[in-house]
Amino acid sequence: MNTINFCILAAIVIYLLVMLAIGFISSKDNSDSTDFYLGGRKMGPFVTAMSAEASDMSSWLLLGLPGLAYLSGICEPVWTAIGLGVGTYLNWLLVARRLRRYSSNIGAFTVPQFFSKRFHDDKNVLSAIAALVIIVFFVPYTASGFAACGKLFNSLFGVDYTVAMTMSAIIIISYTMLGGFRAVSTTDFIQSCVMTVALCVVLGYGITVAGGWSNVIENAKALPGHLSLSMYYDAEAGTAASYGGVISIVSTLAWGLGYFGMPHILLRFMAIEDENKLKLSRRVASVWVFIAMGAAIVIGIVGLGMSKVGALEQLTTASNAETVMIKIAGVIAEHGIFPALLAGVILAGVLAATMSTADSQMLAAASSVSENIIVEFLGKKMNDEKKLLIARAAIVVIGIMGVMFALNPNSSVFRIVSFAWAGFGGAFGALMLCALFWKRTTKAGAIAGMVSGGAMVFIWKFLVKPLGGVFSIYELLPAFIVSLIFTVVVSLISKEPDESVYKEFEAAK
Repeated sequence: MNTINFCILAAIVIYLLVMLAIGFISSKDNSDSTDFYLGGRKMGPFVTAMSAEASDMSSWLLLGLPGLAYLSGICEPVWTAIGLGVGTYLNWLLVARRLRRYSSNIGAFTVPQFFSKRFHDDKNVLSAIAALVIIVFFVPYTASGFAACGKLFNSLFGVDYTVAMTMSAIIIISYTMLGGFRAVSTTDFIQSCVMTVALCVVLGYGITVAGGWSNVIENAKALPGHLSLSMYYDAEAGTAASYGGVISIVSTLAWGLGYFGMPHILLRFMAIEDENKLKLSRRVASVWVFIAMGAAIVIGIVGLGMSKVGALEQLTTASNAETVMIKIAGVIAEHGIFPALLAGVILAGVLAATMSTADSQMLAAASSVSENIIVEFLGKKMNDEKKLLIARAAIVVIGIMGVMFALNPNSSVFRIVSFAWAGFGGAFGALMLCALFWKRTTKAGAIAGMVSGGAMVFIWKFLVKPLGGVFSIYELLPAFIVSLIFTVVVSLISKEPDESVYKEFEAAK
């Protein structure tokens, strides 16, 4: 191993050891399941904001988004970023405070549990269905993170993809299993800071090497449709192609609807210590998201400029384009020991983006298995020690399933994430808004909305979308609409909730 690779690896190893240390230290604070899943509802505003957004901005921020901008231009990435940015702000504005208060009032510390207790579902059918939805969609979501780690080490050091992906998964599983929510939130906060450093360094260096900002823009303009908001660059044909008009743009903006149903983000709202500090959290989170996504898109364009001047190899496939940030870090590392260490920090940022989401997802999925299925739905009585043991075992099992899904090195991180995102937005998004803001919502309506929304994601993706044309819209939009319709209609035709449900609803306002 040469000096450059040693410096890069040293920076990454130190970073990973710090993450494991945080998990070990945090494990001492987990006296019961509430501590393990919500950190005892003691999270401060900055940790809440940055951990929520770090867990949201998974590997697609530093891999998928720049890769898409590099290969096809800014159209889809920009509309996606706008949808996500607006969705982030509205989620903090509308959902955060009321969910924190409501969940605390009724003693709920997981999203499925919130649904069951909100609708007085004594048999916990809602909780079990929600838990299954979480497991179904979080396994591929987690797998996309593991795949990103495998791509990173394979691209950098030539390490076998499967070995690199598996070792990364073991580290993420370990600190999540040890420390629970407190470890996940603390590491996510640190990871968001590392991601920010990575974005800034790559952006500044890339623009300089590409010959300045004007040169970057000219290189992008040379590709038809690359800088258009209504066209995209077809890399295979070498021509501009229509993005699909208003329907496709609205469809892409619909990414923002997914926020209302993301369990790993909603958990952050439930965990903040003081609901009055949510305004500060909202501002921090919203500003960071817009800046981070904007920088990621620009990095894709800058990477293209570096390829045009010969500083970076030409990336011709979606899978290869997603390594553009890794390739830029490799170029930085060639300038000496300090730049190599800096490149290690950048690559640690790529790992951070991956790990901060994968750990949150495994924790949410584990809580669904132990609390919502085994304890609530199956009615197994256990003390806190056994609950923690089962939760940790669930994290290991879910992690192993994620590894199995991530075995294909050619899978697109962006596409995997988009499907899982649609799953949660479709199944939980409309229902969460109804549960928080419409007191007439019933248990039957909630079940109908959750099942119909989740099912529509699969129906639209695999049966309707292949028809093309107007049907090629992002599956989240029709799933969200169908879920909302079913929730409202079934609630109106079913028996009105008890007075006690109404009192709890009013107390949460």
